Amino acid sequence: MMRKLSRAAVVAVVMAAGLSLVGCGQVNQLKAKQAFKDANGLYGGQDYKKAAAKYEETLQLDPDLNEAYFFLGNSYDNLYKPSRKGEAENDAYLTKAIDNYRKAADKAPDPKIQKLALEYLVAAYGPDKMNDPTQAEPMVLKMIALDPKDAANYFALAKIYEDGGNYEQAEATLLKAKEQRPNDPAVYMQLAGYYNRQGEFDKTIQSLQERAQQEPNNPEAFYTIATYYWDKAYRDFRLSDADKKGFVQQGVQAVDKALQLKSDYMEALVYKNLLLRLEANLEKDPKRQQALLKEADQLRDKAQEMRKQKAQGTGE
Repeated sequence: MMRKLSRAAVVAVVMAAGLSLVGCGQVNQLKAKQAFKDANGLYGGQDYKKAAAKYEETLQLDPDLNEAYFFLGNSYDNLYKPSRKGEAENDAYLTKAIDNYRKAADKAPDPKIQKLALEYLVAAYGPDKMNDPTQAEPMVLKMIALDPKDAANYFALAKIYEDGGNYEQAEATLLKAKEQRPNDPAVYMQLAGYYNRQGEFDKTIQSLQERAQQEPNNPEAFYTIATYYWDKAYRDFRLSDADKKGFVQQGVQAVDKALQLKSDYMEALVYKNLLLRLEANLEKDPKRQQALLKEADQLRDKAQEMRKQKAQGTGE
């Protein structure tokens, strides 16, 4: 008959077992840290297949080493090839990437890693991968909740809505970005691009002008306005000659402002030349027409000389 263990003996056995488990856990943690270091070396050398295997080993040894989930996901993401979409092994890489990005977004202790994981998750649901914007939308909303001042997240959400044909929400999202970042020129450029794709020229120009108000000393801001005016006057055959002429003249005013800020702005010289030629085509007075063409020629020649000097300076 087995002898009963005393209470003290039972406690001793439990304590010994606990110490044994703690020791084993510590050993695994040390092994996990070494495996993580090895995996990072493989990742840095772009050997993503071996890196993924090593990150898997890391997490088997220590599932709480949460930093590894992002790098494991990104290793699988790099192994995925859009050109091989439909192949089981290739598609499995993307599935594993998404799974680990989600874990990183939920568990990573570093907020930067969390944010990066969400960004890569959104990309994984993009058109060249999963092509499922409905899955990307909640991820971007979470990113906005984490950092309401990051305009890039609003841009990403607006694109999801626009690509899905939800134009009202796309515009509302960009206007929300403007509300959060009223002094950010990039917000106005995003709005201008959106309105231009929607054929809303007046709102496009308004956004570009608001951008220029944020950057009054940036010649590129005014040059960009001029390019939009030229494109509208040159390509929109529905416009009357009077409307075309009005747009051209506003384009010239904008490009003149760019040249006041930067007299050797080669691209601005080229566009002023184009605007003046377009104005000449609309001019009824022959003398005025010839004067415009003469000025345009001078601007063209100056731009070509600058281009030539630049090519010589760079040895091209």
